[in-house]
Amino acid sequence: MAILVLGGAGYIGSHMVDLLVQKKEDVVVVDNLSYGHRQAVPESVPFYQGDVRDHDFLEQVFTQHDIEAVFHFCAYIQVPESVVKPNDYFDNNVVGLISLINVMKNHQVKKLIFSSSAAVYGTPERVPIKEDDAKDPINPYGLTKLMMEQIMRWDGAAYEMQWLAFRYFNVAGARLDGNLGEDHRPETHLIPIVLQAALGQREHVEMCGNDYQTRDGYNVRDYVHVLDLVQAHYFGLEYLRQGGQSDYFNIGSKQGFTVKEIVEAARRVTGVNIKAIDAPRRGGDPDSLVADSTKIRTDLGWQSPHTDIDTIISSAWNWLQKHPNGYSK
Repeated sequence: MAILVLGGAGYIGSHMVDLLVQKKEDVVVVDNLSYGHRQAVPESVPFYQGDVRDHDFLEQVFTQHDIEAVFHFCAYIQVPESVVKPNDYFDNNVVGLISLINVMKNHQVKKLIFSSSAAVYGTPERVPIKEDDAKDPINPYGLTKLMMEQIMRWDGAAYEMQWLAFRYFNVAGARLDGNLGEDHRPETHLIPIVLQAALGQREHVEMCGNDYQTRDGYNVRDYVHVLDLVQAHYFGLEYLRQGGQSDYFNIGSKQGFTVKEIVEAARRVTGVNIKAIDAPRRGGDPDSLVADSTKIRTDLGWQSPHTDIDTIISSAWNWLQKHPNGYSK
């Protein structure tokens, strides 16, 4: 039976595909390539270009392959964009999930592993954040993720489908050999932006907001290496295969870094005196997001061997130096 990876040509999805191939799993990839890259998917893996909202297209994929489980990595993810284009996010994320679950139901596919987000919590009441803490998203992106979790909960009960929602924080890094990495157009994630400045592709880094309620005024985020993240998803697949029940899990490194601390770490790793300037806050950004990941470590046995921020940045730097134009020639 095959594992279907939706968004498998994107940053996290392509690393998931890479791990599944290493595990000798039968893998199928669907991606509309609006943000993904065909070059990130091995030629040996069946690839279908199409949209998760296209019911007939998905039906064809499920008909051609005996699907055991689905990994969902195809949501739109940019917080500022969601504030100015909320309906695009409700359409792609929420409507797309409903389309997927309808096709899964038609083909009796009972396992769904979902890429959720810490954005479901909004501005947390306490840090580190636990899974049962209050959910109050402060941007449309976070709201769509929470809605998608709720849809899975109700549909899972109605259609006897098991699901997992992994709420993770900031994902960074790349495959350690530098042959697979992050290539967003435009790039919105902090670590690759900082490294682009180190490589001379940007004049400076903008640190958005210096008046947050944090130790140095810059907002705090919890960073997890992409290799550790996809390992957690694979552990989730094995958990469901063993009869595990539907659940929510935080994924994080147990610590947080401010924007300024990330810039300083990148200077240390690259040896470049990266220029950073203060800029206005972005819309919809909480002061601090750090995960309590005790539950996933206890229940699934997950660990994060690449937690060190220098390791995360070094792997991303290795990728960027080898691929300064990403997947483009």
